[in-house]
Amino acid sequence: MIESALLDKLTQEADRDGVQQLVVGAVVQHDGEVLLLQRPADDFMGGIWELPSGKVDPGEALDRALIREVNEETGLDVATILGYLGEFDYRSGSGKKSRQFNFTVEVVHSDQVALTEHDAYIWTTLTEEPPVTDAVKEVLRRYRSSL
Repeated sequence: MIESALLDKLTQEADRDGVQQLVVGAVVQHDGEVLLLQRPADDFMGGIWELPSGKVDPGEALDRALIREVNEETGLDVATILGYLGEFDYRSGSGKKSRQFNFTVEVVHSDQVALTEHDAYIWTTLTEEPPVTDAVKEVLRRYRSSL
């Protein structure tokens, strides 16, 4: 797991920077592939591919939110959080200043993806440019550099 001192530092910096919504994102890796999810067409930024991600509940630690969100969006259980890949800021659909903290995780049974909030999923080797936002491309670049 990730050290609580790092998680506390990230949360404090977001508060200092006036971030209104904390979000966690996961680079779910298994056998050299990464999981991407496709947003529903009628949703905010509909149709794009993204990392499993979601909002941090008030008072919830980033690592707990990460484990919960991966499970809620994919049905997968996080075995371990391997590392921190940085963050990016954006405006949410409701206009809130949001910051997404991104981590690399391993899951228990990667063949048991069960989507609840997305239209599709793919496991990709990242040999080609994935159809994601520039911010997520940067997270995936950091992931590849960490291998």
